[in-house]
Amino acid sequence: MWCKIRQSFSWLLLLGALVLLILLSLGTFNPTPATATISTIEEAPGQILSQSRHQLRDDKGNAWQVVLFKRVKGDVFPSINLRLVAFPGTANFAHPQSLQIITKNGNIFDAKDVFAEQAPSENVGEYNVNNILEKLPNAAAINLYLVMKDNQAIEFKIPAEVILEWQTIAHNE
Repeated sequence: MWCKIRQSFSWLLLLGALVLLILLSLGTFNPTPATATISTIEEAPGQILSQSRHQLRDDKGNAWQVVLFKRVKGDVFPSINLRLVAFPGTANFAHPQSLQIITKNGNIFDAKDVFAEQAPSENVGEYNVNNILEKLPNAAAINLYLVMKDNQAIEFKIPAEVILEWQTIAHNE
């Protein structure tokens, strides 16, 4: 009887060790590192582009590419712009129109339309956020608000993690 209990215990211990080994090899107990989606490339000698790219959904469930980028050209003051791209046919920007950025505290900032004169496409909008990023909270989400050509309002919720990425890009040289 005692021998049978010891044998069952040995099999159970072996099975537990195998399961633990498999879980460790799959990385189940290893925390995944936080990955920022910031990329930096040299577009030309002396011209650096840093960007944060995310796919986010608006309040109506439509997917958008939301890209913040900073372009540095030698000694020229860097430009920091936020580009919003909808799938063709889902949104037509009303240019020129500023983008409203609304914080959780109710502060409202207006970002100037970069494509006021001519946009590359009706589904693309780009806004200058040079002087706005430093005023945004880094631990809270914000909302982006704009009105399309058909007078339809679009609103995005931008998570705090994305704001932190944007501020990282703004502060990097």
